[in-house]
Amino acid sequence: MNKAQLRKDYKTRRQQLSSSEIEEFSLQIANQALQLSIWEQTYYHIFLPIESHKEVNTEYIMHILQGKDKSIVVSKSEFETGELKHFLLQENTVIKLSKHGIPEPVDGIEIPAEKLDIVFVPLLAYDKKGNRIGYGKGFYDRFLANCNPNAIFVGLSFFSPEKEIPFEKTDIPLHYCITPTKVFSF
Repeated sequence: MNKAQLRKDYKTRRQQLSSSEIEEFSLQIANQALQLSIWEQTYYHIFLPIESHKEVNTEYIMHILQGKDKSIVVSKSEFETGELKHFLLQENTVIKLSKHGIPEPVDGIEIPAEKLDIVFVPLLAYDKKGNRIGYGKGFYDRFLANCNPNAIFVGLSFFSPEKEIPFEKTDIPLHYCITPTKVFSF
C-alpha cells in the first residue's frame, strides 16, 4: 500500500474511535510509556494533540513528566518555512489554536532541537522497523534530522504496526512506538 492510501486508511480508523476510547487508549499509552527507561533525561518534546484529527491525548504523559519535574518542550509550526520552533512549556505559556487547528505556544523560551533528549512523535501509521507516516508535510522528519544524534524518538499510536510501509531516505525512523497494549522497540 502506498503512503497516500495508508494516510487515508488510518485517518478513517481514527475517526471511527469514540471520545471515550481515545481517552482510555491515551491513558493506557501513558501507562505503557512507564516501561521505557527514558525517564532520567532532562528535555522531553511532546506534541499537543489536534482534537479534530483524534490524535493521542498526550496530557497523561505530560502529567508523568510534570510529576518527575522534567522540562517539557512543545512546538509551533512555521508553515512558511516548513520548520518547527520549540518552546519550553511553563505555567504561564499561552497555548492557542493555529489557523490549521494545531494547539501551539504563542511564544516563550525557545529550545534548540539539539538540546532535546526524548521526542514523542505523532504519526498516522508505522511499521515493524520503526518507519512512520505522518500527515505528509515533512515537519517532523526535518525536525528529527536536526536533533541530537543520541535523542530517542518515541511514536504514539492507537494501532499495531503495519508489516512494512514505504520508506524514503529523508524519513527518520522511531526507536520505540507505544500502543495501548504494547511497546514496540526498533
